[in-house]
Amino acid sequence: MDGRRRSQYQLTDETPVYVISVAAQLSGLHPQTLRQYDRLGLVSPGRTAGRGRRYSARDIELLRTVQALSQEEGINLAGIKRIIELENQVAALQQRVAELSTAVDGAAAVLQQREAQVHASYRRDLVPYQPPQPGNALVVWRPAPKRPLG
Repeated sequence: MDGRRRSQYQLTDETPVYVISVAAQLSGLHPQTLRQYDRLGLVSPGRTAGRGRRYSARDIELLRTVQALSQEEGINLAGIKRIIELENQVAALQQRVAELSTAVDGAAAVLQQREAQVHASYRRDLVPYQPPQPGNALVVWRPAPKRPLG
């Protein structure tokens, strides 16, 4: 989610709304094929209180992908299941990388802020001592003694 609260009636790609007959029609597959894909764990639709399947727009897209991989690419169902698992794993890892990147950026900003605070606390009347470099002479200035008045 993008941080905003959603109404319980607001539809998203993940909202399970399509009964199996509509999902079959939208995906171009037979309802029995959808049941088989559910049993194999390829597509896991939502369930109603009465255990009826409800497919989301994302499920329909996944069904079309499974069909294309099977019919056009000739990949068996076990291979398709592994592809889906790996794609889900990649998506989860990308999400985690984004979260960690945000955390690192936040930590870097805090570090810069603290560093700026430390630098601002330095006394301005002190000058850092740098030891003489080879070939450079060290010059020490001493004020002339004050002459007594009178």
